[in-house]
Amino acid sequence: MTMTYAQPLTRRYTRARLAVPALWRQVVRSSDKGDVTAVPEPDRSAYTQLEIYDGVLTAFERRDEVAEVLRTSADRDTAVRRLRAGFGLTHLQASALIDLPLTTECRDRIAHRADELRSALSR
Repeated sequence: MTMTYAQPLTRRYTRARLAVPALWRQVVRSSDKGDVTAVPEPDRSAYTQLEIYDGVLTAFERRDEVAEVLRTSADRDTAVRRLRAGFGLTHLQASALIDLPLTTECRDRIAHRADELRSALSR
């Protein structure tokens, strides 16, 4: 029987690279080397999420028309283009709408999450 040993971690899996995702980092700005202040970077992902949720919620109001567009589209790109043209959605909103099930439960979860994001961003 041959014994196998754990292989050493490669450089890309070191602890320093996994410590903090890029969106959560703080930007350090200083006027001179002695005065260093940490200013939190604005979280653009929360605003982007809220934009997507708002577009999806407006599309849920016309979900029969959206379902018809999705059924009659030949592929994903065509569906995105038709959703953008017919409903005034952005590319991100249309792409997210294609991936979501058009159920009431899904709409309620998105509405709840959008309300949470709005209250967190208004603070």
